[in-house]
Amino acid sequence: MAKKIEGIENQFQFFRNEGRTYFASSSFQTHSLPMLHIIGKVAPETPIYFIQTGFHFPETLSFRDRVGEEFGLNILNIESQVPKVQQRNSIGNFYFTSDPDYCCFLNKTQPMEPLLERFDIWVNGVRADQNANRSSLNSLEKTPQGGQRYHPMLSWSKQEIWQYIAEHDLPRHPLDAQGYSSIGCEPCTVKPAFGDERDGRWLGQKKTECGLHTELVSK
Repeated sequence: MAKKIEGIENQFQFFRNEGRTYFASSSFQTHSLPMLHIIGKVAPETPIYFIQTGFHFPETLSFRDRVGEEFGLNILNIESQVPKVQQRNSIGNFYFTSDPDYCCFLNKTQPMEPLLERFDIWVNGVRADQNANRSSLNSLEKTPQGGQRYHPMLSWSKQEIWQYIAEHDLPRHPLDAQGYSSIGCEPCTVKPAFGDERDGRWLGQKKTECGLHTELVSK
């Protein structure tokens, strides 16, 4: 694990030496904390963006604030420019009830696009062992905007994540104790009954990703 941490530190130093600009994003779940903790130590200047969809659990928002204070992070919020009143279908329900892909586009993918135009590097915490889609990613990927995505935790296993959390006595998201293993927006998150750690997201639908880590496309 020490070599992996050293590799992350070296990668950030390479970005600095090359004059590359970078930012990170996080959902502030418990398994997000090793990356945030490492960034706080090796690259504390990194802005950490949180996508405020307006549908998060209150516990996530309070946990975000706690982690930011404890780790000394520079946390910034971004949100959709489309008012919630315009995020409803023909019968007046929010899009997450009928078209969750479009809801994710409006509230997650689209708000991220200006950052991808502005910065050279997007740092995020996806891991190869989380699902089949993520297992096909590389540690550095090109973005449609001409920059790169950097995945410092890609090769980390679930066991290594929890080992790091235990060794550094990092805090836990309050909903962990209630059985949640992957926590996103409240309407689209349930406690998983089986399978991988993201099985509690978009239950009953052929959907495992919000779109941030597949293709950033416009509709």
